Amino acid sequence: MVKSAAAEAVSSLNFSGPQVVQQLDRPPRASVRSDCVFEIPRYCPVMSSSSREGRATLRTLQHEMRTPLGQILGYAEILEEDAADADQDAMLPDIARIKQAARDLLQLVDSVFRSDEVASVSRPSPRTRGDASAGAAAGTDSRDGAAVLEGARVLIVDDQQANRELLARQLSPHGLRIEVVEGARQALHRIESGDFDLVLLDLMMPEMNGVEMLEVLRRSHSAAELPVIMVTALDSREDVVAALRAGANDYVTKPVDLPVVLARMETHVTLRRANLETASLARELAIRNGFIRRIFGRYVSDDIVDSLLEQPEGLVLGGERRRVSVLICDLRGFALLTESLSPLDLVRLLNQYLGAMSDTILAHGGTIDEFIGDAVLAFFGAPLSAPDDADRAVACAQAMQLAMAGVNRAMVERGMPELAMGIGIATGEVVVGNVGSERRSKYTAVGSTVNLAARIESFTVGGEILICDTTLGAQGETLAVEEERQVHPKGFDKPVRIHRIASAALVADDTSSTDWLSLETPIVVAVQCVSAKAIEQGTRSARLLSLRRDTVELEMQLPDPPPDELLIRVGESDDAPSGFAKLVSTHEGRVRAVFSWVSPALREWFEATRQSEQGR
Repeated sequence: MVKSAAAEAVSSLNFSGPQVVQQLDRPPRASVRSDCVFEIPRYCPVMSSSSREGRATLRTLQHEMRTPLGQILGYAEILEEDAADADQDAMLPDIARIKQAARDLLQLVDSVFRSDEVASVSRPSPRTRGDASAGAAAGTDSRDGAAVLEGARVLIVDDQQANRELLARQLSPHGLRIEVVEGARQALHRIESGDFDLVLLDLMMPEMNGVEMLEVLRRSHSAAELPVIMVTALDSREDVVAALRAGANDYVTKPVDLPVVLARMETHVTLRRANLETASLARELAIRNGFIRRIFGRYVSDDIVDSLLEQPEGLVLGGERRRVSVLICDLRGFALLTESLSPLDLVRLLNQYLGAMSDTILAHGGTIDEFIGDAVLAFFGAPLSAPDDADRAVACAQAMQLAMAGVNRAMVERGMPELAMGIGIATGEVVVGNVGSERRSKYTAVGSTVNLAARIESFTVGGEILICDTTLGAQGETLAVEEERQVHPKGFDKPVRIHRIASAALVADDTSSTDWLSLETPIVVAVQCVSAKAIEQGTRSARLLSLRRDTVELEMQLPDPPPDELLIRVGESDDAPSGFAKLVSTHEGRVRAVFSWVSPALREWFEATRQSEQGR
């Protein structure tokens, strides 16, 4: 049967090669001599491998002759295993003879097609049942291999039913989930609708061959995503190279050496799962990095976010103690501004101001905690800390005051009032972390240092920067301290020493006189005391004695305890020129106060008063 099938395969190609047919019809020998090599082109010049048509014919003939021989060997091995399992040892010698005859004929076919242009892939050497068992024990019965292939989904693609059934029967005892299809187009359709771990693909098929299918498949599935092993009777170098270039992961020839095929399947399934795990980890990493960017991207610079991504150990979202420098800034007289501006103008003003302050803070490596109306809370030292955290906080404050000049130019161009800002800085230990609920959370700092910074800021006037002792002591460079005083902030048991550092920002125009101007006739003004942001009901009378740029001297009686600020109006009406001023000193009924905010009308009134007094 084997002989007639091979002879029929040759004669069906309609060429004159009687010697070859006769040779294939001879009974198989125990072995094939090395000198028994037949060259088909010698008997049939039309099949010369020097022509493209001839090479294609040879290739087809080789495939058609080797395929049934591979089927015989495969089924013989299955029968051999079944007979041994059923204790029918009497059948084993006959099965071994069938296998040996098939191997001899296969070796003869290979020798017939051997030429300089055909290079064989390594084939399984003839082996006894004992050898096969040893190979199986080494390759397919190992615990690791069984665990890898258990449950793996394998798609077998072959146009010949006998080949599909044979390979499926050989693989089914190894825990695989196997599907078979007879053509490339069916295979592509199944791959799109199913999740396979591996494809075993024949090379020569009608309509679309294995290489053509690979070219289509690799447009949507990479070799890492879906490995493909070519299982074919063709063994030429040309076929191997074409398949690998088209995207095949491996190449084995029929008849298959089952332990070798299983070992290669284990390798590719393991690699695929490792690639999928890597891709999953990459997705998780992208989600984590996206989370960090969402959480911190609004508060810190891109450089800090990049550092967090490179050094994730520097980030503890659960909460930790850190030594930081907390900076709080606030506009002077903002409450009155909200009453005089339209909602649109108010939002434009805030966006202009907060945008400039945010850029400055991020440029100095600070973390923006939050915006509270016109106030900004930021800190230096978390999520990443550095030895110069306090230095950068102070440098940032100075840069922020300088940036107010640009903000005010934009305000004037839009016909809006100029702004003045005070800044307070405190350094100490806080708890930082992601605080909130599952629906809304934020990275923030909590502790007495934050409260102290807010209290220090409340003592500032427009253009001032006040810092605590700890911040001053943490400076790497000597700061120019303009003033030092002791205050007793609300909520703190003991007085705190604060320091005013040099700032280029001034509330009044740079061209204004810095000398005190004593008024020849004191001017009566209306005063309201401001404590804890609350303005007292009713007004008090005071006499304006002298003024200097942003400072005034009044004669009045203050309540006990003295207020935080004074709201001063030149006139009794609510729309009279007005401004907020911080108390600086009191002595025998005389009060000195520094304006933290002045209305445009009050600024004009001051300038007119100076000119009037100087003209006398």
